[in-house]
Amino acid sequence: MPLSEHEQRLLEQMERALYAEDPKFASSLRSAVPRPGGRRRAAIGVLAALVGVGLLVTGAATSYIVVGVLGFLVMLGGTVLVVTTMRPGAATAATPAATTRPTASAKAPKQGGFMDRVEERFRKRREGDGF
Repeated sequence: MPLSEHEQRLLEQMERALYAEDPKFASSLRSAVPRPGGRRRAAIGVLAALVGVGLLVTGAATSYIVVGVLGFLVMLGGTVLVVTTMRPGAATAATPAATTRPTASAKAPKQGGFMDRVEERFRKRREGDGF
């Protein structure tokens, strides 16, 4: 379902505010380039983790320590495979919004950035609920 015009404008405003507030973080979000075969490796990792859990439970239920240890190792390997596959690559993508950002000298003095406003809203919500 495509976004409405209003939602697209809001999204663009949020993106510009993020670039203005923390350009390094914003560019690191954009630099995540999917690697070829990444989904397949992640699926294999999830499958290996599930098989490892099954072996671990089987080893615990049958009192075969070797099966339990093997299950743990398979589960650990699958989890490591998924985590390393999902981690952003070293390659960086070009950031088109980075060229439209104002320079530091052109910026007006900060009066509370985007993240400050979000944190303040969260703090007000939290205090209002009695947490």
